[in-house]
Amino acid sequence: MNILLVGGAGYLGGALTDLLQETPHAVRVYDRLLYEESYRKNVPFVLGDVRDTATLQPHLDWADVVVWLAALVGDGACALNEALTLEVNRDALQYAADHFDGRMLFLSSCSVYGAMDGLLHEASALHPLSLYARTKLWGEEMLAKKNAISFRLGTLYGLSDRFARVRFDLVVNTLVMRAVLHKNIEVFGGAQFRPHLHVFDAARVLVNQLESSAKGVFNLHGENLTVMEVANKVKRRLPETHVEVTTAPFEDLRNYSVTSEKAARELGFCPKRTVDEGIDEIAALLQEGRVTDSFLSRYSNYLYLKPLLQSYTSPLGEVLTSSTS
Repeated sequence: MNILLVGGAGYLGGALTDLLQETPHAVRVYDRLLYEESYRKNVPFVLGDVRDTATLQPHLDWADVVVWLAALVGDGACALNEALTLEVNRDALQYAADHFDGRMLFLSSCSVYGAMDGLLHEASALHPLSLYARTKLWGEEMLAKKNAISFRLGTLYGLSDRFARVRFDLVVNTLVMRAVLHKNIEVFGGAQFRPHLHVFDAARVLVNQLESSAKGVFNLHGENLTVMEVANKVKRRLPETHVEVTTAPFEDLRNYSVTSEKAARELGFCPKRTVDEGIDEIAALLQEGRVTDSFLSRYSNYLYLKPLLQSYTSPLGEVLTSSTS
């Protein structure tokens, strides 16, 4: 089959592409390279923006299955420029839904649940707290009547592949980075729950569902842990780490635990990698000096996009907004 990975050059796309290269499928990556200066994987690649429908359409026509990974990702990154977020996260997906008749796999997020008590399943009430979460919910709704699966991913962690950038704006990865480099972790609150999922476990599910007949919405997670529980795991793996708890106000109000029983029952989902293993992966990467400056903005979606997308005032008094075009 022909598999088109839209937004396939990123964190999850890197792991997914590696797994797909072990299959007989023909794979093509379509990506803007917003965070990367080059694409070095040995797979067919198209440099393209999802908003450029004239460039995108021939590749939709070629594909049997589209894996839609393209998005501005994260609450902070999406809040920088609402209009652009809607163009990329909502409008581009709507175009694909209207102009592609094959199977689609869509990456949603457990962020659609917001701040909710209890163990949340796919029919639980939804309370998206951010523009990012709302765009993911809209995406699910767009694809509800299509030959499509929407995966509500937990917070990813771990190493993706040898080429894709590491993300140090994810809970597990950033706590490990601070423990290795500073031997200190500052935890804000700490009681808030997150569902966590290794990036390769997410990629493996996508590969397994390319040819299935399953449709609808599925939670995907490996472990439900509070931020403090993650910090304590890091400390156990890196004993020199000091964990400091602060009660200062913080902006991220999300707090939720999920069940992936539906995915286990209907898709055979069984995560293979643990948070402890992810901690060891990131720690080894840093301890071996493979990342020379982990505080570079390119390792954080929000910090990298902030100077590109925020409005500013020109010397002539005009309010200008940068864009990715």
